[in-house]
Amino acid sequence: MNTPKVAEHIVKWLKDYAENAKVNGFVVGVSGGIDSAVTSSLCAKTGLPTLCIEMPIHQAESQVNRAKEHIAQLKERFSNVSEAQVNLTSTFEDFKTVVPKVDASAKLNLALANTRARLRMTTLYYFAGLHGLLVTGTGNKVEDFGVGFYTKYGDGGVDLSPIADLVKSEVFALASHLDVPESIQKAQPTDGLFGDSRTDEDQIGASYDELEWAMKMQDTGKSVDDFDGRQKEVYAIYTRLNTINQHKMVPIPVCEIPSDLK
Repeated sequence: MNTPKVAEHIVKWLKDYAENAKVNGFVVGVSGGIDSAVTSSLCAKTGLPTLCIEMPIHQAESQVNRAKEHIAQLKERFSNVSEAQVNLTSTFEDFKTVVPKVDASAKLNLALANTRARLRMTTLYYFAGLHGLLVTGTGNKVEDFGVGFYTKYGDGGVDLSPIADLVKSEVFALASHLDVPESIQKAQPTDGLFGDSRTDEDQIGASYDELEWAMKMQDTGKSVDDFDGRQKEVYAIYTRLNTINQHKMVPIPVCEIPSDLK
């Protein structure tokens, strides 16, 4: 990948889109992870107003510190960058008190994890509405179009997605080119939605390097039976997630009414 040219291309694409949409700039949720750091850096390089928002919900201190370090660095480098912090922990806890009580289970934990992401999406759109900004997605290609590793109408609820055609290794290459803090580049990827130390690899069962490989194999028409050992295991993980998460990747189905019934 020609990293400098790719960065230049995305920055121009972002600026052109914002100017054509007649909006002021961008709002990005900054988590302390590599994807949001790269996305906010690219937005900052457009020269348009870029609002970075940190939205902790029972967040690990390490994640909060990385987010703060990145935002501080961006503000030093770019005069068009501003920040806000909205601690959504109390909002999340209030939500849990008004919904019906259910026994603790894996389904409950996942529902609450997705609720965190959706509270953050609502917050981003609040600021976008106030300041005339575009909510900028931070998902990469493996997450968005490979395994569907994001929350529908949470971190998937965005106006545009500047890095969604880049796999994770390419995002890391951009991070180095854009001088993203080393602490973020070295951190294990995590969605931070469960309030513990689990990583993306812990949840998915495969690393991003492995998932990138599986995505390439899918493009060549391979099946699970074409592999054995760890490759077979990884490809099975990838194809299962790719199948069950198609509802996130395809347009919302619309029931079309026959003209003779209208």
